[in-house]
Amino acid sequence: MSGLEFDGVQFAVDGHVILRDVSGRVEPGETLALLGPSGCGKTTLLRVIAGLERPTAGIVSFDGADVTGIPAHRRGFGMMFQDHALFPHLDVAGNIEFGLKRAGWESERRAARIHELLGMVDLAGFGPRRIDNLSGGERQRVALARALAPQPKLLMLDEPLASLDRGLRERLVLELRGILQQLGLPAIYVTHDQAEAFAVSDRVAIMRTGEIVRVGTAMELWTEPGTAFVARFLGMENVVAGVRDGDGWVTTSFGQFGPIPGPAGAMSLLLRAEGARLTLESGSNVAEGVVASSLFRGDSRAVTLAVRSERVEFSVPNGEASPEVGGVARFSVARVQELREE
Repeated sequence: MSGLEFDGVQFAVDGHVILRDVSGRVEPGETLALLGPSGCGKTTLLRVIAGLERPTAGIVSFDGADVTGIPAHRRGFGMMFQDHALFPHLDVAGNIEFGLKRAGWESERRAARIHELLGMVDLAGFGPRRIDNLSGGERQRVALARALAPQPKLLMLDEPLASLDRGLRERLVLELRGILQQLGLPAIYVTHDQAEAFAVSDRVAIMRTGEIVRVGTAMELWTEPGTAFVARFLGMENVVAGVRDGDGWVTTSFGQFGPIPGPAGAMSLLLRAEGARLTLESGSNVAEGVVASSLFRGDSRAVTLAVRSERVEFSVPNGEASPEVGGVARFSVARVQELREE
């Protein structure tokens, strides 16, 4: 088994390019999250893999076999949609059974599979329930059970938790992760939420304007975002412009940082917020600016420093004196990183 591969996939509609030479793979038993802002091409790529759209160019293969020209219903893939797409005229068991009937499963085998899946998604005894009597979380579980029912070779999930409130999403994403690990089923999980992507996946592919711009584990992406876009998308807003001298020192609006080896000239720099501490000292690797805001964040305050149009944010733990808005503050920055051109 070699899992899923997509190579050089392109997709365009009426001259509008949606996917640009996208390549990647999902290893057997691996969950890959497609993460990116709305309109970046995540769902289109998923639909191409599913066979719901035919790529303009490129190949989709599974376990070494080219499936690009095979219709969606013959690929053996399962898909769970954002709106769940449940049949309101069927009860819970009927929704799960739908795909099994189409696949020609015998009655006793269908009943056993439904019973197994209801237990797996923590809905034992829910078979006779009407869909309109279920909560959002229960509908999500039914949709997952239906997608898993025919024992698909690959599971695809398109923003499956987007319609749920934050607390329920956080609980269900952990359940999803556990089920996927239990089944050992390769899966693609589309989301615009980084916390969701990090929690459910083995690797994350970040997309922007129809391209995959970065792939890695959650730790790899967080440790080395690589570009300003990835850093900002992951919530690291302390991206500043700078100029590096011949000794590797980078001069920015907030101070001088480094040394970072590399050619002299203009560059972008990430001032990592973690490990930064409020200080009275000035000097290298210290960010200095006017306090534009100081916001309560539970166990800390988020302090924003401003120099002209640029902003950076650091945290001050509760219990420490926080600088006043309008005054000048300094933060000792423990780690800085160069960001590549986008």
